[in-house]
Amino acid sequence: MSQNARRIHPHPRRGPASRMFKSLFPKASLAIFFSVLVLIFGLGTPVLAHHLMGFFPMEPSPASGLLSGLLHPALGPDHLLFLLALGIVGLGQELRFRWVLALLAVGLAGSLTGLALPNSLPWAEAWIGLSLLLEALVLLNRLPKLLLIPAFAFHGYVLSASVLGWEPTPVFFYLIGLLISQGLLLWVALKVVRNAWAQWGSSGKLRIVSGILAGIGTSLAWSSLVP
Repeated sequence: MSQNARRIHPHPRRGPASRMFKSLFPKASLAIFFSVLVLIFGLGTPVLAHHLMGFFPMEPSPASGLLSGLLHPALGPDHLLFLLALGIVGLGQELRFRWVLALLAVGLAGSLTGLALPNSLPWAEAWIGLSLLLEALVLLNRLPKLLLIPAFAFHGYVLSASVLGWEPTPVFFYLIGLLISQGLLLWVALKVVRNAWAQWGSSGKLRIVSGILAGIGTSLAWSSLVP
């Protein structure tokens, strides 16, 4: 090899190592993600009281409403899991933007329904668990993907319960925070999780993930219905 070639490629062995690290990173990150979720759910249902006011004593205000709306979906592992698992559902590239708009609109409609008609949906938490079970069946191609859109209305309904009795202004900012937070989580699902799954996923792992979703969903529904 000439001197010029050595100057141009001083470390020829770094290329394969770098590619190996990049190939392992999605695998590790996705495995850690699902492991953390399983651990969170394994700690018990008290963790599902995922409202900011439950951790910090704050008076309802525009600022606290916005902050609570931003953090509420991320603090709730059931909602977080439903949103992020959409990244491996297999939505078409041309339909992703429509899916995001449809889910946000349906979630907002569910929240408004919960605010206007509180306690009108019996066993609301159980429906959240069933939505995860439904998502597992969609992943296994047992049910159509379009069922995920109305299923998300249950999440919106449950997310409204924590601000019942608030003044209209803090509630408005809470809903704005919810839209922003859920929009960002959907972007993470359809970009980060989807790209990681494209490199790491397989039919066998899909069955494992679907089984985890189904198990968590069934457990949530059962614990909500049986004292």
